[in-house]
Amino acid sequence: MARKNSSGTLIFDGRTHATLAGEVSEAAKILIQGGLVAFPTETVYGLGAAALDPHAVKQIFHAKGRPMDNPLIIHIAKASQMQTLAQNIPSAAWTLAAHFWPGPLTLVLRKQAHVPAATTGGLDSVAIRVPAHPAALALLQAAAIPVAAPSANLSGRPSPTTAAHVLHDLAGRIDAVLDGGPCDVGVESTVLDIRDGKPIVLRPGAVTPAQIRAVLQRDCSVATWLQDSGDKPPSPGLKYLHYAPQAPLYLLKGAPERQLSTLEQLQQQFQAQGKRVGLILSAESATHQKAAELVVLGHRNQPAVLAAHLYDALRYFDEREIDVIIAEGYSTEGMGLALMNRLEKAAGPRVIDVG
Repeated sequence: MARKNSSGTLIFDGRTHATLAGEVSEAAKILIQGGLVAFPTETVYGLGAAALDPHAVKQIFHAKGRPMDNPLIIHIAKASQMQTLAQNIPSAAWTLAAHFWPGPLTLVLRKQAHVPAATTGGLDSVAIRVPAHPAALALLQAAAIPVAAPSANLSGRPSPTTAAHVLHDLAGRIDAVLDGGPCDVGVESTVLDIRDGKPIVLRPGAVTPAQIRAVLQRDCSVATWLQDSGDKPPSPGLKYLHYAPQAPLYLLKGAPERQLSTLEQLQQQFQAQGKRVGLILSAESATHQKAAELVVLGHRNQPAVLAAHLYDALRYFDEREIDVIIAEGYSTEGMGLALMNRLEKAAGPRVIDVG
């Protein structure tokens, strides 16, 4: 039985199979009727609305404070539904879907005319994926409609990986949250432009370019998009400041030993100014620190673990009302590419390359 929090947002319990079965139909009804429901995926929590209902979709932008030219990802329950939203689908897209779906891969394809401009940010393309979370799939199957869902947070803030994160940002702004427990991956899906059969990563995620190359047996490039180009962003997570904590975040890049030296200098500088400093480090670097405000993401050789804990760390420092955050950088190999992408977006202009 759903309960309401103090702001009036319904909370559905989808943390076990038994509770999910009893509550998912009510959450689905809200979506069908044009409401907003946050739900868990394997990556982060998404804020869902009926993808083909322009009015419902516009409520997402209103609730998040999201710019209208920032395209949304449409979530479907099975790969065969892709052809109801996209046209001229290349064979490579079906190959990737068969290999990675359900999973953290979003495919960008040419949209069908009936997909609203509100959902695609005015683009002639559409972004689609099948999430790999039992609560998400149950909700999509019960609603039996495609669901547009960006991350369920206020625009620009760190993405939510728990229902509590969602409620912190959006309680009273949305109709309901389907609580499915913590997300496993912890960063958003890989967004891959496959419109012409040539794979181009627009946003890195848990599915890496190397994995895509291995499946398709062809090159997979990583796109760069110039923020001052004046073009519409082809993918979420490109144009605007994203994933940012409330405190300014300084990101260090370069050799680990040089990072540590620079980190200590910055820490002393900010503390001399009377600022509370938070550090985001690997387990290896944390052994050299005695800072009280410290979050250890994991070991350097486990980038997927580091990435999974990143948004929790950023939100932890928000709760602690830290004045400034310093984070070390990591290799961009494998999942490290997605981790560094999120850290660089959160830091904005405060990236320091120490060589």
